[in-house]
Amino acid sequence: MDEKELRKHRCCFTGHRPEKLAIPERQMAKLLEMEIRKAIDKQFITFISGMARGTDIVAAEIVLRLRAQDERLKLICALPHPGFGLHWGGGWTDRFQSVLAQADLARTICPSFSYASYQARNEWMCRHVGLVIAVFNGERGGTKNTLDYAQKIGVPCVMINGK
Repeated sequence: MDEKELRKHRCCFTGHRPEKLAIPERQMAKLLEMEIRKAIDKQFITFISGMARGTDIVAAEIVLRLRAQDERLKLICALPHPGFGLHWGGGWTDRFQSVLAQADLARTICPSFSYASYQARNEWMCRHVGLVIAVFNGERGGTKNTLDYAQKIGVPCVMINGK
């Protein structure tokens, strides 16, 4: 399959960090799983996570759990820069490392840290998928920028209300 055909079977995630969401993680996870299962029903089998705290890691954990029952599923971790995710508190670094260890592929998008590396990662994800699943609270920031970019290049987005 060429890249255009592969994109029809890839989906990525975007969403806010936990402190920016009004819904509890458990509720977000249920809504994410529902949308991930719908995507699988539509033949999306490769999922890309940007691996940020919150939505990205929760979604990746769900994909890994579902992959245990469906060997077709794949997880790609898209990291904005080397060293990303290694200095978080609250158990997030442990969760990050656990997901990364189980991923089918990890891709570092930029060679070094810069604030622009986050948007570069998000745009890279959007250019490689046929669907974006987002947990969005309506506020400006990286999630909105990702959704705007996806819309600009014609990638459909499924929105979960994070308010």
